[in-house]
Amino acid sequence: MDTAIAFWSEALHYKLKREPEPDFAILISKTGQGIQLSLKLTTSSEPKRHHIDLITDDQATEVERLLNLGATRMKDWDYEQDADYVVLLDPDGNSFCVVQAPEF
Repeated sequence: MDTAIAFWSEALHYKLKREPEPDFAILISKTGQGIQLSLKLTTSSEPKRHHIDLITDDQATEVERLLNLGATRMKDWDYEQDADYVVLLDPDGNSFCVVQAPEF
């Protein structure tokens, strides 16, 4: 659980709302504004219980930042042509995508 707390806190610029329980934590924005994210330790290994899409204006920079925080690339992912996302795994093996925001 500590690994997930550390990774998602850094990835989202969040902090703990209160002292975590052994299997549950709530993260909030460092400003206190916006949505909260709860992390719950599960006992099942397949399928993973959550999937998050992070949408960014600079996908390459964001992917590199997340890899430096401990994420890894999903191996052997079959991307469709012109895919606007990159599939990564957090340190606990949960998949998430970094999506390039559309230009308007």
